[in-house]
Amino acid sequence: MENRLKFLYAMQIVDSQLQEVIELKGDLPKVVEELEIKVDDIKTKMKELNNTIKQCKIERDNADVEIIDLAEKIEKYKNQQLNVKSNKQYDALTREIEAAEKKSVQLEKDLEKYEGQMEGGKKDLEVSTKLLEQTNDELNERKKELREVNKEHEKEELKLQHQREKLIPRIDKQDLERYERIRKAKNGIAVVPIKRNACGGCYSRVPPQKILEIRQNSRFYTCEHCGRILVSDHIVGLINTIP
Repeated sequence: MENRLKFLYAMQIVDSQLQEVIELKGDLPKVVEELEIKVDDIKTKMKELNNTIKQCKIERDNADVEIIDLAEKIEKYKNQQLNVKSNKQYDALTREIEAAEKKSVQLEKDLEKYEGQMEGGKKDLEVSTKLLEQTNDELNERKKELREVNKEHEKEELKLQHQREKLIPRIDKQDLERYERIRKAKNGIAVVPIKRNACGGCYSRVPPQKILEIRQNSRFYTCEHCGRILVSDHIVGLINTIP
């Protein structure tokens, strides 16, 4: 049990130091991530705009062709009216002409609509292109800053990551799961020593009898107030003995 507590506390020390290194980077990682998402969103929007413009062009061209076809039909029907021999045939051709003219008028309106959508799409695309350029410039600048910060702390971070990787196989799987669960819930701090007869995490008083029991290092004890795992001074002193 002493080793289980020792390795868990050692993991906490390493994770706390890693967190300090991460915090030295400030909000740069988050800013870079948000800018990358923004770039992807702009590219997606531009793709949609291009598809819309392309589809409107197809619809416009189809409408244009159909208007020409209708004009030819109307002309043909009018010529046929000159040669009909009955009012019934004449009326039927008149209805065909009226239907074709009505459809032609609607297609002219559709034509204007497609032209308007294409124009609006092109303007939006122009705005998005400029925004993408600006966002990419900012992203590249932030990435450069982050690389410089990472380079500054790279050795320390790699060293700590290596220590963490060495510790994981030495910790019981259930202990590690418990540790990670508490750590996630308690702002990165899951294992704490007793300081001045109080929990090193929430500073709540630990009863003397419980402190004596904790010093036996025979089982896990948690703070009654914050739920963090408590370790004795003896465990704290063993950290430097871990190879």
